[in-house]
Amino acid sequence: MTSVIASSPRPRPAHTQGPTRCAYTPDGTKLVTVGSNNTIRLYTTGFDGEPTNIDDCQEQNLAVSTSNDFFVAGSEDGTVSYYSLESNLFDRFLLRTSLPVRDVALSPDNKWCAVASDELTVKLVGVDDNGQLVTLKEHGKPTKHLAFDPKGSMLALSCTDGVVYVYSMTAEPPELIRKVDGVIGRMETDSEVSCRVAWHPDGRAFAVPTPTRDIQVVSKNDWEKQRVFANGHARDITALAWSPNGALLASAGKDGKLLIWSTKDQTVIARYEYPNVMDIAWHPTKNLASFTTSDGEVFISPEFVSEQYSGALALPKQPAPFIHDPLAEMAANGRRPEPTANNLPSRPRRDSMDSFDDLMDDLGDADDGFVVDDDGAGYALNAPRKRAAEDDDVLAQRPSKRGNFVQPQLHSSFQVGSTPWRGNRKYLCLNLVGFVWTVDQDSHNTITVEFYDHEFHRDFHFTDTFLYDKACLNEKGTLFSCPPKDDAPAVVFYRPHETWTQRSDSRIPLPKGEAVLAMSLSNTFITVTTTANYVRIYTLFGIPYRVYRPKSTPMVTCASWRDYVLTMGNGPVGPDGMCRLLYTIENIKRDEICQNEDTVALPPGATVKSVFFSDNGDPCIYDSTGTLLTLLHWRQPSRASWIPLLDTKLLPRLASGRKHESYFPIAVADSKFHCIILKGGDQYPYFPRPLLSEFDFSIPLTSPPSHNNTKTKKNKKNKPTNPDDSDANMFSDDDDDDDNNNPPLSTDDPSTSETLALTQSYLLTSLLTTQLTDHLAASRGATTAARRARLARLELDADKALLQLLAVECREGGEERGMRALEVVALMRDRTGRMVEAAGKIAERYGRGVLGGKIRELGEERVAREWGAEGEGEGEGED
Repeated sequence: MTSVIASSPRPRPAHTQGPTRCAYTPDGTKLVTVGSNNTIRLYTTGFDGEPTNIDDCQEQNLAVSTSNDFFVAGSEDGTVSYYSLESNLFDRFLLRTSLPVRDVALSPDNKWCAVASDELTVKLVGVDDNGQLVTLKEHGKPTKHLAFDPKGSMLALSCTDGVVYVYSMTAEPPELIRKVDGVIGRMETDSEVSCRVAWHPDGRAFAVPTPTRDIQVVSKNDWEKQRVFANGHARDITALAWSPNGALLASAGKDGKLLIWSTKDQTVIARYEYPNVMDIAWHPTKNLASFTTSDGEVFISPEFVSEQYSGALALPKQPAPFIHDPLAEMAANGRRPEPTANNLPSRPRRDSMDSFDDLMDDLGDADDGFVVDDDGAGYALNAPRKRAAEDDDVLAQRPSKRGNFVQPQLHSSFQVGSTPWRGNRKYLCLNLVGFVWTVDQDSHNTITVEFYDHEFHRDFHFTDTFLYDKACLNEKGTLFSCPPKDDAPAVVFYRPHETWTQRSDSRIPLPKGEAVLAMSLSNTFITVTTTANYVRIYTLFGIPYRVYRPKSTPMVTCASWRDYVLTMGNGPVGPDGMCRLLYTIENIKRDEICQNEDTVALPPGATVKSVFFSDNGDPCIYDSTGTLLTLLHWRQPSRASWIPLLDTKLLPRLASGRKHESYFPIAVADSKFHCIILKGGDQYPYFPRPLLSEFDFSIPLTSPPSHNNTKTKKNKKNKPTNPDDSDANMFSDDDDDDDNNNPPLSTDDPSTSETLALTQSYLLTSLLTTQLTDHLAASRGATTAARRARLARLELDADKALLQLLAVECREGGEERGMRALEVVALMRDRTGRMVEAAGKIAERYGRGVLGGKIRELGEERVAREWGAEGEGEGEGED
């Protein structure tokens, strides 16, 4: 589309030929221009007469940044000057550099001025006190442009090496947090081509010119490429600026074109012919823009946007152009996604309930559209607080002032094993079988399914026109689902890996308007939870098996294993305003409910990150505190309890405090926690596909190990150190390394460390024994010899750990620790008497005569009880 500027602005000769820059004051009353001569011009908005000149200034001014009361300018001679807008005079020098200044930027609070020069560092100088000086030097390259984000929390540097360096201004001192490579090109600092970062007004993304003459949008949260403004310029881009509300984008290039783009669809709505444009400045409130050229001319353009599109400037702040905008997803879902570990707030503080005005204010807010504040899509918005953040009004949504008093905070739904969109890519499923990922190609998606074991399954790839957004994967098949669109209903699609019929897949349409919240796939059933608060269960090839409405709604997620289905939803509201998560486990085929609306054990402020069944069929959860828990006695109604298997914060690898990482849960298998290690503050894995890591279980018993003794403990065996302890080791096998795989525990005393390690081994083995016992009892006689043998081995391992613990007690302590040692013997499960006999020998070897006698008495009592139980059983049989 070609358009003309309504007022046809005339060129105003302001400076001599050379680089010319301009900037409006934040209140829009003045336009400041600087250029190659020793004059700075101040234009008053709405006044068409001659500008005010400041002649007492440096020559060759290359940069300018303004506030309402003053402005700063950087010149080629290396000086940064401070000018007062009250007196229109030079005030003082802020900074001197040894090389030419290329750019200056005032922080949003006008307390700091960032200075970029041909030096290898960037200087931050205090505006009120230039003795305050901070040097940014981690980038190590000359900086051509710099820009603060709208909140002033980040500073983006466009350097000559073609990398955008982002510093966090909230750190003390500011620290480099990201290198964004592959967006801008390499160039010299004096080049007319621009690589300036232009932050979008909502603060969630920035736009930057690329070497391909396009404008690329990059999100601030994950630094991934989003939408691109393409096919506008035929030559390099020289200037770039967002409109104040972010609805429009203006750009200029060496092709002599000045373009205005629509942010919503990245199309050109106006195309003007103005050569040599170097800088563009939008007026903060009016349909007015100014731009300067390398000829030293200034153009002031009232009615810059034609009447057809000028209404876009009157809109509220518009969202940045994301490929998959999390704000739009929030609006569609009616609530925000799940919080991550990094941005998870503590329980929101409630205002005092003693004030009548506060109570009335709370009741007045009862009808506000409350949304949960969390971050499952990877974009932190607003932690619960009294004051709204700048980006709360991006979609004209304003959270309830005191919503926690009246309305509950819901735990958002999530699909197990999936990640949010980052740029145009997303993992739909990650587990031990393989992974499913999708790429947004605008008109369609492309889905790839890859397996770890290529001997049994072959990878496949297909074009997805249904835009599947959820997936499940197991050894038998792959399950997909797509959201409803227009008049098309949501569809669940199952594709088996092997089949003996010509058409193998099955498509299950849901009722119109009903969308999938979460789904799971087992070897026998498909489970789907929907926005209509239904749980729909199908056979693998689409036969409806059961439909019911759960008691705890809205639904959060689900998981399945064989015939068992676990569903989780929001329950009653706790005293802190957060909904308690409730879960139900049932055997679908037997129509038996194992646990009915039981509570998920979570600490205050924590959320569930993943729910899955282990390879042995035991439910597990991983929460936002980094703790892995499993459910014990879950087949017996009202007996289930959540047992911690691992607290990742206590891992020895984090003991030094120098390593900061989080973990994306994958599965529990082979008595290990399988996960993906995330570094650099990431909350979700990204491409290329990261490797899986595994950690041994370690029930949290002590504080994490100190960094000065971790290395020593790694080489320590969890067995008695005395070579004479043959009785303690008489039941050990060469292939038994369960006792040595546990992470080292925190203590400087070797004996205490050994005691804790053996205690850890005993607790874990006892837990596994209990789980296997429950499994065998629920199998109704269908137990195998292998399972019974494994149960006997686990019981033996538990007694071995106790026997070794007894040896430590006898070796390290005297008779004063005899009662503790006797308790250790009493915990043994062996019924043959061999373990108690070995325990007595250990006591005698260490000269613990009294303890040996007590152990013999304990053994005799146990034998008597066994004989008595057998006698009662025989008598009952005779009757």
